[in-house]
Amino acid sequence: MKNKSSRRRRNLNATQKATRDEAAASNVIENRLSNLPNDLLLNILERLDTLDAIRTCILSKQLLKLPTMLLRFYLTFSLKQVLRTNRVVAHVTDIILSTRSPEVTISELKIRFVLLPDNSLTIGRSVARAMATQKVGTAEFEIVTKKHHGLCSSADLLQFAKQFNDLFGACPRAFAGLTSLLLENMRFGELDIPKILSTSKRLEYLRLTRCDSGFHSVVQVEHDQLVEIEVEICLPKLQRLTYDNWFSSEYPLYFGFLPQLSKLSLIKTGIRSDKTLELSQLLANVPSLGDLHLDFGSEKIWILPECPKLVTPVLNKLQHVNLDHLPEGCDLAWTMFILKVAPSLKELCITVWDHWCIMITNKELRKKYCFCEKADVKWKPYAPDFKNKNLAKLTIYGFQPDDNFMRCIGCVVEHAVNITEISLYGRKVCGRYGDLDPEIHDNVCPSRYPPTTEERK
Repeated sequence: MKNKSSRRRRNLNATQKATRDEAAASNVIENRLSNLPNDLLLNILERLDTLDAIRTCILSKQLLKLPTMLLRFYLTFSLKQVLRTNRVVAHVTDIILSTRSPEVTISELKIRFVLLPDNSLTIGRSVARAMATQKVGTAEFEIVTKKHHGLCSSADLLQFAKQFNDLFGACPRAFAGLTSLLLENMRFGELDIPKILSTSKRLEYLRLTRCDSGFHSVVQVEHDQLVEIEVEICLPKLQRLTYDNWFSSEYPLYFGFLPQLSKLSLIKTGIRSDKTLELSQLLANVPSLGDLHLDFGSEKIWILPECPKLVTPVLNKLQHVNLDHLPEGCDLAWTMFILKVAPSLKELCITVWDHWCIMITNKELRKKYCFCEKADVKWKPYAPDFKNKNLAKLTIYGFQPDDNFMRCIGCVVEHAVNITEISLYGRKVCGRYGDLDPEIHDNVCPSRYPPTTEERK
């Protein structure tokens, strides 16, 4: 009995000692933190998510006033955490932003939250008040939905869009101050996106993940400040797509599975830093492409002639190719890779044209904006004796009777064993200014296209 009582007393004493040690350690931490200047404490706290910073401040009474002085306001949990802590996010946003001094600038504000009416409204109104009474630098909303896209019906997409529109209508000042907006799983009305953009005048970045305006819809995007737009969509019935002049050194699009996409048009005025696109990667999930239009804007060729083993599986159903606005002086030999990698190709149209109406011709401006000097695209035939048995028609605009064009035509005739028609035309006439472009161009770089019927024969 004495041994048991002794052990109990020793255990109790050990527990009490541990408690005293923890309290002492806590006091030491509190004292050390309390002794640091506020500027240093804020610098430390701003490296944390705002909720973690608040938890840290609970350690000391002196620290409790610091959360309202933070320059960075970050509430960006993982998506699983957001679903559990959405109410906390709303409460913290309301408390912190409503008790801040208007004299303290918010340099960065970033909030991720679930689109739930009550919580979302609390966040929206709190941020709107902050926008109205305080200086706010960059500000971002990432709004997620309570359902994963794979579980969303059409009714769900419409409901989420309505909930967002209700929030947007109730808190326009909050959205007017945003510089970034990330949305997902919404089916908007035709005028919703333009309304969002016209209100969010500071917006620089917009990401729409699996958002649309219904089938056969057109989304109008016009904005003076928008620097980057990222669109991630699921369109199993999409058949035609045109993408005009992206501004990025990376790939312009990443396609999910698009089983019905049959016609693709890519338009790009290339500069030196632009990434060269590989069709084998870009079109890996587009199995039914039959019509491809590539417009180079009379500048850099931004398509890489690839090894047939890589790209033929992607382009084996391609029947019509239009290579538009190739720069004059560019070696046309690289275009032959299309014949090799697209065995079903029936028609090939090539337009060679330095279209001065769309080009920047000033040397200083070309240097400033990193436009390329004219350079050939290097291509080495992987199988010089290949045969394309389906190409029936070749059309060339901007034809000149020189070695460049004659070699190109000779290669087509050699490899397209069943070709029946070759049509050769001079420079195209500018549709915007009538005959103005060819007249000006011919004064500097006269066309050598045969002017008479006899010469053309």
